[in-house]
Amino acid sequence: MKLGLPPDTGLARRLAWITGLRLAIFTLLLAATAFLYLGHGTLGDSFSLRLLLGVIGTSYILGLGYAWVLRRGQGLESLAMTQLALDQITWTAIVYATGGATSGATAFYALSCLLGAVLIGPRGAIFGAAIGLMLYGLLCAGFALGALIPPPDQSPLAYLTGAQDIVYPVLVNTLGIVAVAVLAGYLAARLRTAGGALEQANQRAADAERLAVLGRIAAGLAHEIRNPLGSISGSIEMLGESPSLDEEDRRLCDIVRRETARLNQLVTDMMDLARPRPPSPERVDVAALAREVVALAGRNERSGTGDVSVLYEGPLGAAYARCDGAQMRQVLWNLVRNAVQASGAGEQVHVRVRSGGSEVDVRPERRSLWPGRSLPGGRSAAAIRRVELEVEDHGPGIAEDVRDRLFESFVSTRTGGAGLGLAVVKRIVDDHAPFGVQMDVDSSAGRGARFRLSLQDPS
Repeated sequence: MKLGLPPDTGLARRLAWITGLRLAIFTLLLAATAFLYLGHGTLGDSFSLRLLLGVIGTSYILGLGYAWVLRRGQGLESLAMTQLALDQITWTAIVYATGGATSGATAFYALSCLLGAVLIGPRGAIFGAAIGLMLYGLLCAGFALGALIPPPDQSPLAYLTGAQDIVYPVLVNTLGIVAVAVLAGYLAARLRTAGGALEQANQRAADAERLAVLGRIAAGLAHEIRNPLGSISGSIEMLGESPSLDEEDRRLCDIVRRETARLNQLVTDMMDLARPRPPSPERVDVAALAREVVALAGRNERSGTGDVSVLYEGPLGAAYARCDGAQMRQVLWNLVRNAVQASGAGEQVHVRVRSGGSEVDVRPERRSLWPGRSLPGGRSAAAIRRVELEVEDHGPGIAEDVRDRLFESFVSTRTGGAGLGLAVVKRIVDDHAPFGVQMDVDSSAGRGARFRLSLQDPS
């Protein structure tokens, strides 16, 4: 939801449009009434004319009330329901004045069902049908029981008042209203689903375009940035070996070295995200890969000082899986790096490897990011041996408002974070999906985060 916009912005827009359509319909009814009645000079004696003019005038006054509520922007769904109910009351009065059970104005009941579907969806169509059928049934029952009589200016022969005579038109009109309500509700639901899919497609197209722009920028800047970074890094290494430096100077050199490495990693992330290459899967020892990443993480600026410990838990031997070794190493490194950065002083990051299991266990409370992936070869999930890689930290966890956007580009849970590392992770995992690679995340605010990769054992 965008900040600064009321939550019912879409409904308000539809309500404004429907209100204008309603006024247009009543204007046409007013013109038709004037043509049919005033042309015969029956204004003073026509009960039906006075009733129709009163209904239309009341509807215009209600339109002003709708506009006032719309300007306030509150209670819009209640306003929509009220409009539907009042419209059905209006149509009932018009049906009474224009023929009762056999009046052609009964089509307006179905029109309100359509408007309800447009405004609220299936619930609006069902609500409009329920109110319309109830009022129409009461009207017809009133004629059949003698509680209602035709308007005094209308011919009694134009109205069906016998219980047996009234059954057929009531049944036909009821079936018509129900059919329109069901169809309108179904189409409204399909339209919302299609609209959501279209919005996602547009978002993916916008992301692709943004990444294409980023790729062009990154390709042009990477060389220019890395050249001076290499010179800085080499100069600092040479300077750090000078015996004339005191402890303060060496500390400053370490800071420059760390920041240079961070900038170089940022450039690498940009290149990986903007110019991806297709994976080349092979038989990879992911246990050895995990041990290598843990050893590398032990030399970062936090783990190297004992601030955060990165621990390996898993087999000391081999655990093979089918993947692109270089890309999976990048995934694991990005996850470990994020876990270290999210951890507090003295906390631990656990990197676990498990082999010999079946399909990854996604519990109901865990939020799967890529559910429902079909596995290659037509085999069932239980028949495929899996290798799991897990990275767990005990940091602040992932807030609910960030969780749905966690893997988007430039979205970061840390102040000053670039928001590229997890975007690279998602892109690589998505590219590996045809090879049986899956991923899920288990996290909540204040409970840390656990990222679990499930890879297919090629044996």
